[in-house]
Amino acid sequence: MAKDAPVDPDFIRELANLVNETGLSEIEVERGDLRVRVARILTAAPVQLATMPASYAAGLAAGMPADSTTIVPPAEQHPGAVRSPMVGTAYRRPSPDAKAFIEVGSLVSVGDRLLLIEAMKTFNDITATKAGIVRAIFVEDGQPVEFDEPLLVID
Repeated sequence: MAKDAPVDPDFIRELANLVNETGLSEIEVERGDLRVRVARILTAAPVQLATMPASYAAGLAAGMPADSTTIVPPAEQHPGAVRSPMVGTAYRRPSPDAKAFIEVGSLVSVGDRLLLIEAMKTFNDITATKAGIVRAIFVEDGQPVEFDEPLLVID
């Protein structure tokens, strides 16, 4: 950017609005000598889980498989789905040579670390908000994830 060139606050505001409206984490624009980067800091929001239907929960507690009368929702709508609170890169282990935090079939308690999401060079813990058994994991180590994307299911 040229030393004496004024920065247009309306242009910056327009870029910030574009970032918010599209859900992007950042945007960078060059116009001649002017180069502007607008980024927002994403923080982990609590993941809200819906209540599991009583008939489905009772069958799971009894160790019974879902029968033909039990409707199991797709992952995106599953009441035990843990969703990504941010855009970033998901990691299932603390380091490349370490054991994964969880596997399908793992028993988890409230507060147990499920995985990490790296966003803007910061690692964010994704923890269990309820106790249960991990029934499905939808992300691989190092996979990019979007906001509200289902990561795994806890029953």
